[in-house]
Amino acid sequence: MSRVKRGVTKRKRRKKIIKQAKGFKWGRKAKFRLAKDALRHAWTYAYRDRRAKKREFRQLWNIKINAICRENGISYSQFINAIKKSNVIIDRKILSQLAEFHPDIFKKIINEVKTK
Repeated sequence: MSRVKRGVTKRKRRKKIIKQAKGFKWGRKAKFRLAKDALRHAWTYAYRDRRAKKREFRQLWNIKINAICRENGISYSQFINAIKKSNVIIDRKILSQLAEFHPDIFKKIINEVKTK
């Protein structure tokens, strides 16, 4: 069996980790062991927060919808229930954008839903 020298492979692997840790503070940007540990934590947080981001935006949309609904004399839960019963197919993201940027259109939707 022939001898395998791993110097090139090892250096390439380490350089890749160090490159990914660019911008980290102190030794975590230059020392392999610290960079590896910092990246492991960073990847964990990134994975977790990609999911948390979706929850946070949905909460924000609900808050915006609730605010304009209450201005027009209907609660959020009553509005959502009425929308579902009247078969209006608009998701919360679009409803919140309408509430924020086009409140007159949103008021028309509320009136339409209230009459049904």
